Amino acid sequence: MKVLITGANGQVGWELSQRAAEFGFDIIKTDRQELDITNAEAVTDFVVAQAPEIIINAAAYTAVDKAEQQQEQAYAINALGPKNLATAATQINIPLLHISTDYVFAGDKSSAYIEADSVSPLGNYGKTKYAGERFVQELLDQYITLRTSWVFGIEGANFVKTMIRLGRERDELNVVADQKGCPTFAGDIARALLMIADRFRQGGSLPWGTYHFCGEGVVTWHGFAIAIFEQAVSQGLLSQMPIVNGITTQEYPTPAQRPANSELNCQRFNEAFPEIGQTSWRSGLEKIIESLST
Repeated sequence: MKVLITGANGQVGWELSQRAAEFGFDIIKTDRQELDITNAEAVTDFVVAQAPEIIINAAAYTAVDKAEQQQEQAYAINALGPKNLATAATQINIPLLHISTDYVFAGDKSSAYIEADSVSPLGNYGKTKYAGERFVQELLDQYITLRTSWVFGIEGANFVKTMIRLGRERDELNVVADQKGCPTFAGDIARALLMIADRFRQGGSLPWGTYHFCGEGVVTWHGFAIAIFEQAVSQGLLSQMPIVNGITTQEYPTPAQRPANSELNCQRFNEAFPEIGQTSWRSGLEKIIESLST
């Protein structure tokens, strides 16, 4: 099966490209140089010419704070990009697998968010991602949108790599302790998307719609940082643990407001795709620390 992957050089896109061969897929890897998803005509021309059997959109504008200033750019990539891909998919009647975010929620719920909960993004990043969700939903019947959270991967910049760098530079650091969520290894997202694509190849249909998919286990950024340092020390990546102080969101102001609770309930996904399941974020953390150690 021919699979078009956008954002192939990003955290999830890189993992998709690395793992696709396991499934025997004929992949078309694109990043912005090969395909500008914000250009509607170029997207349609490319998709019609290449004739993939499914599209996996891993392209996104993910700089949460910069999105407050670069609003047009964020909207073009996160909203118009999925719209253009969905429009092109309708031209040749193929499905689109799309990635969204926990940041579509306000974070004021006391329990984990389910798919049916009301959406109320706090920042422009979340607003543009939700706009992209809506375009996909309105234009396509055959789509799967995975809302995921706190993504970290072997390729690209992320919280894990930032903590490792700071752990080498400082003996003590402050990390926000009043925001909680579910860290998700990019490799697990890629695996889930490829397994969904494989199921489509075998059966020709899927339980279409929007699902939550994230790493198993809830933690604060402060707790995540401690786990990173513990793993880094045990793998010899750091010589010693820095002191990690827990601070409040108010003590670490950022241009974009972030949800206090980003926990996603993945029951609907697990019921629809029991063959995939969730993986603990700790196992993904072990993999990235191991890759950084070699």
